Amino acid sequence: MTPMVLLAFIWLPHVALGTGFTDYGNDIQASPEIRYGITGNYRLRSEILDNLDLDRGPTPSGELFFPVSQSEPNRQVFYYADMRLRTDLSFYAPGGMVAVKARIDVLDNLAVGSLADDLPGSTPTQNAPTTAFRVKRAYGELVTPVGYLGAGRMGAHWGLGMMVNGGDCADCDSGDAADRVTFIAPLLGHVVGAAYDFSATGYQVARADGVRAVEIEPASAVRSFSLVLLRHRDAAAHKRRKEADRWTLDYGVTYAHRSQERDIPAAYLPVATPVAIDAAQVVARGLTANVADAYAHLDMPFGRIDAEAALITAEVDHTSFMPGLSFKDKAYSRQFGAALESNFGPANLWYAVGLDAGYASGDPTPGFGARPALARLTPTEPGDLNGPQATVMSDHRVDNFRFHRDYRIDKILFREIIGTVTDAVYLRPHGRYRFLQIRGGEAVLSVAAIASWANFASSTPGGKKPLGVELDPTVSYQSEDGLLAALDYAVLFPFAGLDNPTMGLHAQTAQLLRLRVGFGY
Repeated sequence: MTPMVLLAFIWLPHVALGTGFTDYGNDIQASPEIRYGITGNYRLRSEILDNLDLDRGPTPSGELFFPVSQSEPNRQVFYYADMRLRTDLSFYAPGGMVAVKARIDVLDNLAVGSLADDLPGSTPTQNAPTTAFRVKRAYGELVTPVGYLGAGRMGAHWGLGMMVNGGDCADCDSGDAADRVTFIAPLLGHVVGAAYDFSATGYQVARADGVRAVEIEPASAVRSFSLVLLRHRDAAAHKRRKEADRWTLDYGVTYAHRSQERDIPAAYLPVATPVAIDAAQVVARGLTANVADAYAHLDMPFGRIDAEAALITAEVDHTSFMPGLSFKDKAYSRQFGAALESNFGPANLWYAVGLDAGYASGDPTPGFGARPALARLTPTEPGDLNGPQATVMSDHRVDNFRFHRDYRIDKILFREIIGTVTDAVYLRPHGRYRFLQIRGGEAVLSVAAIASWANFASSTPGGKKPLGVELDPTVSYQSEDGLLAALDYAVLFPFAGLDNPTMGLHAQTAQLLRLRVGFGY
């Protein structure tokens, strides 16, 4: 590993409320005048990546585990840096009933040194990107005597964030949002709610003013409906109960249904030349999907246990993406995922240990299916890393569950090489030790070890289930006034599941180093 120090400015001292059902409207309070809130963070990340292609050569499809230099094929170390300025805005009307909120990201994940103005060797500055501002959320809230009503593009998060993740963490890269109308109300010590999501709009054409549009193919739209039941207490209640040596159990269950009657693939598939959208481009789809998800949070005087499990079933009556071409066989999906987190230690938390675990169902088709290509028709070759888990001619099932890409358990294997946890099981023992505490801050040493296996040997490039063991130590300092400094290191020891038996090559060790320094407001 090259002995370099990289800086990353990362901090998230405040998370805007309104990311999920447990906190929609919780910050709306009665006030005789207009109130507002502004929170956010600036993030500058940089990384050293050493041998993330594992020196095991290409897959049968010619794919490498990680990009390599074209001019220096033997180069092992790469560097990368990006930035983001995030601002969460909240405006509260007098009376404590109405609020409007928004999340705006500026220079979102913009690579440092990109958009040079002029020739690379003579540029005096960087140009501003054409999409410098990205409005991630914008919605209104109304708190009534009988419940909460929210409407707009809202943050979406559930449970641990294993499947639906709002992306609020300091190192998160994406985050979910939903064009949603939702109503939530208290009932017998619980919270019940319903949400209607405009998941995907049907084909639209511009109106006469050239500004607005109209959806002229409503049957091609995707709509989702959700029901939730929650038992949730805020952080202050958890703290009081823990100080009183009481256990606290929070939980939630949700059911969601999604449907699409028809589809217009020409409106979103990549094509060499634009296709005119007319009646001939409309194809039957008949998509129905159902999701059941449950989570539980057990808070104890000496630690906590969190768990989430989700089941997805889906059916597609017509799988063709080509107008006029139909297939007699339907496509089916049954996916299951579960995650467990635990943390145990004394009340003052000067040390803690725990065991995390996870399972994502798989599919015997070659490749993990973490990043399936859109409408790919050819099957994946045995030994490939990625690819579709179904093909229209022969394989009509997609059963691999994919964890959300912002739910991270490691730094190299699932985050950088595979793309997310799918078709795999993992165990993650971890520990932390607070070795220094000064006024307003503390220094912590933490370490995690992640052992992982594939569910199907046929899914792995090496044809074996064992994937590897990764060690992820971190030294960090965090203060109450908004300072964070952390040194991350990761090393992956790959096992036979990542080898290249066709070429007779064994996967080699990969490493990552990151130094993060952050400020928030």
